[in-house]
Amino acid sequence: MDLGSPEIWRFVWLAAAVGFALGELSLAGSFFLAPFAVGAGAAAALSFLGLGSAISWSAFVLISTLAFLAFRPLARRLDLRSPQSSVGAGRWVNREAVVVREITAGGRGAVRLDREEWTAENLTGERIPLGSRVLVSRVEGARLVVMPLEIPELDLGNGDDNQTEAEGG
Repeated sequence: MDLGSPEIWRFVWLAAAVGFALGELSLAGSFFLAPFAVGAGAAAALSFLGLGSAISWSAFVLISTLAFLAFRPLARRLDLRSPQSSVGAGRWVNREAVVVREITAGGRGAVRLDREEWTAENLTGERIPLGSRVLVSRVEGARLVVMPLEIPELDLGNGDDNQTEAEGG
């Protein structure tokens, strides 16, 4: 077996290209093995044309490097989107909601998120009054665990203050 023969290398490169491609499919979204599959495919094509192993190796290294540099921005862009789930209950995390039924201290209440009403509990265990804005920190089954963002001012007066001032003046 002559390792300098293009006839041997064409099948080595072909097997490498298929192996790298299958590896990339099993690691979907990483784009780590795809450049090597492209480079090995190019090296296999050059070997099938009868060019020597040195040229095939050079093409493999050069084309794999260029493909790697071309795929990195795409892989990074796709990776930044992966934490945000656009389907299922995970899409509600880090979204704002409004309390529609007071969340009692250590208990539960309800929040409106978009057009849906959800059972909710406070992450800190404190009371959150009606009308407060909250942030969804996680989803546990069919309930949202929230944190208060803004609590509306409560009118703690009994309404007699204005009447007393008017009568006394």
